[in-house]
Amino acid sequence: MSDELYVVTVTYSPGPHLDRFLASLAHATDRPVTVIMADNGSDDGTPEEAVERYPNARLLRTGANVGYGSAINKAVAEYGLSSTTDMFVVANPDVQWGPGSIDLLLEAADRWPRAGALGPLIRDPDGSIYPSARHLPSIIRGGMHAVVGPIWPSNPWTAVYRQEREDPSERAVGWLSGSCLLMRSAAYAEIAGFDERYFMYMEDVDLGDRLGRAGWQNVYVPSAEVLHAKGHSTGRDPARNLAAHHASTYTFLADRYPKRRHAPLRWAFRTALGARSRLVVRSSMKARRGQG
Repeated sequence: MSDELYVVTVTYSPGPHLDRFLASLAHATDRPVTVIMADNGSDDGTPEEAVERYPNARLLRTGANVGYGSAINKAVAEYGLSSTTDMFVVANPDVQWGPGSIDLLLEAADRWPRAGALGPLIRDPDGSIYPSARHLPSIIRGGMHAVVGPIWPSNPWTAVYRQEREDPSERAVGWLSGSCLLMRSAAYAEIAGFDERYFMYMEDVDLGDRLGRAGWQNVYVPSAEVLHAKGHSTGRDPARNLAAHHASTYTFLADRYPKRRHAPLRWAFRTALGARSRLVVRSSMKARRGQG
């Protein structure tokens, strides 16, 4: 296999983020890179401009807004990445690459031969570290994070779930943020990539969980750093996206408790998440009206 590295990103009218993504990529690795933009229906012209400006950029139209995971799967299938490459990168177009960030992930992949996914340290625009490497959400830990997190951000369950009080160190974790991942092709193929039932949110939690169940590891590599602007597409309709987040959370939890004897638990998940969704959506809409 060649040294060429494929980077897959999903575009949906990404605006100026995409140019920063592509320009900073030159500093992330010494390997030749091809960028596949799986476009979910952009109407701002930026993916087309990128193809003209960057010779290594390729545009793949998905035909509709199919969601993040589905768009990644389409790009991987179209270019045969899971069978013709050892590794490939998945990243949001609002990521800016730190110097050598991809090469550092590739070096870590050699140290962790069972790593199915590796993720860098992610910084928010203000320079703070985003808790991108987390435990899988258990009923108690994840449930308490979901219920009390919005009103008590410093609660102990959220701190443990997000691992935000731990010093950054290279280690295996439950799951990694899907905003920037180095994927091992064999692992991706074994679990058939992203679960396309998730339109947005929780697809990365599900991916990390299924990798772990298949015997692969999710490895956090804080020596590699990226900056994530966040919200270039999700910020367009906060109420809709909050509702989608809760629906995806239910899908994830219901999948983990599928048996008949778990029916009361699934009912409790649905009821609690439905109530929380209505509450946060109303709060979001009220806040938007207040800003108008």
